[in-house]
Amino acid sequence: AALDAVVLTHAHIDHSGLLPRLCAQGYKNKIYCTTGTFELLKVLLMDSAHLQNASLLRAERRMAKGSWRGDLPTPLFTTDDVFQCLSQCQPTPYGKTFSPAPGVQCVFEDAGHILGSSIVVMDVEEQERDQEKRRKRVVFSGDLGMRGRPLMHDPTRIENADVLVMESTYGNRLHRSLKETEDELVTVIHQTITRGGNVIMPAFAVGRTQEVIYLLIDLIRQKRLPYLTIFVDSPMATTASEITERFMKSLDSATQDLYHWFQSHPEALRLRFLMSVEESKAVNQIKAGAVVISASGMCEAGRIVHHLYWNLPRPQSSVVITGFQAAGTRGRQLVDGAKSVTLLGEEVAVQASVHTLGGLSAHADQGDLLWWLEGFKTPPGKVFLVHGEETARENFATVIRDQLGWQHISLPKKDSLHPC
Repeated sequence: AALDAVVLTHAHIDHSGLLPRLCAQGYKNKIYCTTGTFELLKVLLMDSAHLQNASLLRAERRMAKGSWRGDLPTPLFTTDDVFQCLSQCQPTPYGKTFSPAPGVQCVFEDAGHILGSSIVVMDVEEQERDQEKRRKRVVFSGDLGMRGRPLMHDPTRIENADVLVMESTYGNRLHRSLKETEDELVTVIHQTITRGGNVIMPAFAVGRTQEVIYLLIDLIRQKRLPYLTIFVDSPMATTASEITERFMKSLDSATQDLYHWFQSHPEALRLRFLMSVEESKAVNQIKAGAVVISASGMCEAGRIVHHLYWNLPRPQSSVVITGFQAAGTRGRQLVDGAKSVTLLGEEVAVQASVHTLGGLSAHADQGDLLWWLEGFKTPPGKVFLVHGEETARENFATVIRDQLGWQHISLPKKDSLHPC
């Protein structure tokens, strides 16, 4: 209740997922975010509430049967909490100055990460000992996107900051180029079609699914791929795609051009968004020629599990991993070459070929993080590297010192960040 304001960089659940909990615990003031972020929050936060409630209901059913041990899971928030949280959101466009608290002015700039993602430029008015008021600029990078990638604009470069709080997720590596990614995707799809199988593509519902759709349509436009039947089997991905279409004018020019081409050439491919369970089940009866994009992106739950169940045992089919797979997930098992995985309570042999596309990350790699830093006219007084594992942060701090000559780099520990 003592908080003056919340300023949110983007909708991804690792950034937004506790906002309903915050409101339920007494936060009554505004949550500032971009318009695109607000639209995605409606989908992501409500889905999170439903999933938590579903986990509780499953546990209660198991307890009634005597098969549950221990305490029941406690949802962090309810759908009512989500509605309350959304009512406190203040959608704000890029480039418009707003004041979340007295003496503080902020502007959202495009981070190029996902729809609505932002960099926060915050000017804080401070009372110095000599009674003069001075401004200090604190820049929060949020999650930065890659340059030259589908859908999103390149991240906006910021020219000056007294304090910079910057993400470093991939501060220790370079991504594969988009051309290499496209070449690999073309090869996999041609090989799979030739041998009479399906292409199964686990993909995160927000951002990654829309990027994969873009790539497939663009490759068809270039005549590098033939006519395809593409199924998008995820209600959330379908909703996120509809939101993306509504914000088409805010996407990059290449995406807008492709969108208009697709509207003018509906015969070039078959693109279907599936909502019902019956439609999803029907796709599993298709033995050849289907490209199925489905969530969850790490193959842990959702409809992708069923598509893997029906296609992994078939050497004719392919599984194309489109994003990061965390340790311990089913997707990581596939990437690591597992010979079998457990699906729907059964051990399923992995006979399908498994491919990993390395160039579709929504996060800037080391090269693009450095490119963004080079946009500052003078080095910020302090730089704090966050949002990266220790090895990534340490490596990137060394690279910044060596290549840019900046020396005031800090790697804050949990709960120790106090930039001002």
